[in-house]
Amino acid sequence: MTPAPHPASACPQPSPRPRRRTRPALLLAALSGALLLLLTTALPATAARPTGYGADVPITHRAATPVDAHGRLQVCGTHLCNQHGAPVQLRGMSTHGTQWYAQCLTDASLDALAHDWRADVLRVSTYVQEGGYETDPAHFTALADRLVRQASDRGLYVIVDWHMLTPGDPMANLDRAARFFTDIASRHKDRVNVLYEIANEPNGVSWSRIKEYAERIIPVVRAHDPDAPVLVGTRAWSSFGVSEGGDESEVLDNPVDAANIMYTFHFYAASHRDEYLAALSRAADRIPVFVTEFGTQNYAGEGADDFAMSRRYLDLMEQKKISWVNWNFSDDHRSGAVFTPGICAADGPWAGTRSLKPAGVWIRDRIRA
Repeated sequence: MTPAPHPASACPQPSPRPRRRTRPALLLAALSGALLLLLTTALPATAARPTGYGADVPITHRAATPVDAHGRLQVCGTHLCNQHGAPVQLRGMSTHGTQWYAQCLTDASLDALAHDWRADVLRVSTYVQEGGYETDPAHFTALADRLVRQASDRGLYVIVDWHMLTPGDPMANLDRAARFFTDIASRHKDRVNVLYEIANEPNGVSWSRIKEYAERIIPVVRAHDPDAPVLVGTRAWSSFGVSEGGDESEVLDNPVDAANIMYTFHFYAASHRDEYLAALSRAADRIPVFVTEFGTQNYAGEGADDFAMSRRYLDLMEQKKISWVNWNFSDDHRSGAVFTPGICAADGPWAGTRSLKPAGVWIRDRIRA
């Protein structure tokens, strides 16, 4: 709104004739003006202005974005490392299925994730079945593309998640996966902040079959984006086989034949107890692991939160610098969705804790820590 003129501005009074200044007075005035200009330009800006990462936000929100700080990531030994080869731990959130909850992923909500939650990474989950990619490949590719761009504009890392779940054999969707990753990798090949998760939760299938799939899809990604880390799902819903009676030894004995890759592990603290925690700990000492999905509830993302068990997992992951992503950044009715129902339709409020379920409050605090 343009302010109304000050009453005196309508009929300004003539100024009194200025007095003649002496030479010392003129010199002092010039020096004072120069000093004022120097101090003004040196002070930090506090007003909102474009930051280069999307919407106009106060530049005092964070000194540097995660991508500013770490640059292109790479796998070094058993760790995810920054552009200088130092191990890093990313912490962030996963979307729910974009066929259901795209309305939760707005400029405002992603601003909150980047600047209020201070997340490092957004996992973009494109379901293959269940009303997802197979129903309209062009639409879901465009949606994933849009979210990669929005997250990138805010200086976040992005995991492009091929969310295969049922059927559990990733080879069942091999041709679709090849098309999707060709489209996405070719569009984002020049970015330094994209990671590719090529199979969400393989289940009911052997590790050798998952390995075969990985060795066929990784070259598809590498053909367009040769330097991006690739995340490989493990057997039995990405539990290193534990949920089907196995353990991490099957991966250790028969690793995927590719460089710059990590293996994924998922857990839900109320269901996945010490056996799973021990498997994660042992695996992380031998191979690079990224926890691309976890919850504080049961394996369905429902029920009571077990924050004590979750804390044990987070302590281990901090100790071993295992990056993690929580499920999920939506207002689904289940306890694992961080927002209370109706928040997405209302487009917020997104920042702070007023709109969050208990799990949302807890995980926001852990990301901000």
